[in-house]
Amino acid sequence: MPINIPNKLPAASVLSGENIFVMYERKAVRQDIRALRIAILNLMPTKITTETQLLRLLSNSPLQVDITLLHPRTYVSKNTPKEHFIMFYRTFDDVRDERFDGLIITGAPVENMEFEDVAYWDELTEIMDWSKRNVFSTFHICWGAQAGLYRHFGVRKHPLAKKLSGVYGHKKCAGNIPLLRGFDEEFLVPHSRYTTVLRDEVMAVPALRLISESDEAGVYIVTAGDGRMVFVTGHPEYDDLTLKAEYDRDLEKSPDVEPPVNYFPGDDPGRAPMVRWKAHANLLYGNWLNYCVYQETKFDLRKMKELAF
Repeated sequence: MPINIPNKLPAASVLSGENIFVMYERKAVRQDIRALRIAILNLMPTKITTETQLLRLLSNSPLQVDITLLHPRTYVSKNTPKEHFIMFYRTFDDVRDERFDGLIITGAPVENMEFEDVAYWDELTEIMDWSKRNVFSTFHICWGAQAGLYRHFGVRKHPLAKKLSGVYGHKKCAGNIPLLRGFDEEFLVPHSRYTTVLRDEVMAVPALRLISESDEAGVYIVTAGDGRMVFVTGHPEYDDLTLKAEYDRDLEKSPDVEPPVNYFPGDDPGRAPMVRWKAHANLLYGNWLNYCVYQETKFDLRKMKELAF
């Protein structure tokens, strides 16, 4: 089944060119089907790139998905044309009375700031609190995962000695978890961050379950409420060249920046990157849509129960 997106969204032409089945709104509204309602709170500065990355993964499922793009009312990115926001985005004020099967909260390049110093922190906490009543399952990414763990459970982020950048091996920490169904014993995931959450602090919270980690990158996937909250500290959605673009950007600021680990063959930035995480990324998002959302959410979203711990 297709993913339903606005008719003129830039991602549509990209995904169609990749032979991904995209259904435009004008056709979707004529179908008699209860599609999954997924909202994406996009906090990344490169909005269009992030939209395309996430929509690519959400489309790799037999489920029909309707997408609502959200951005903070209290902060507007300077890297995205104003017209794009007007055409394709809504704010929390527009949807606060609505309910969704799923919500994705992206990362943001604000890791070195205290949470409370982020311009849109108050709005984000309101959205996170609202999600417990109005969203069945919320998928938090990278800084979004750290913010969610802090807001809901008081788990703090900690600075790393140097930026964690590269593609790292991961393992499962728990068996018989639907979100991990079909995972290999070891799988690869990109990371790009300056802060981390500590395993011991996650394990100290009874409501949290650590289900995947890395010897090098640390905590990877944490869940709560039987999958109604998912916290993913890495970036499985990254494109082939995202880490390279970040490395080139960082290199302009400092010539001593190390290349992403296990990304370029032989760690040589002069060679084309090896892309070895896409199968895992598709499986993770497909499992989330199927097992955490579709199999569990109510047909009538008004019957959704508030998530409590």
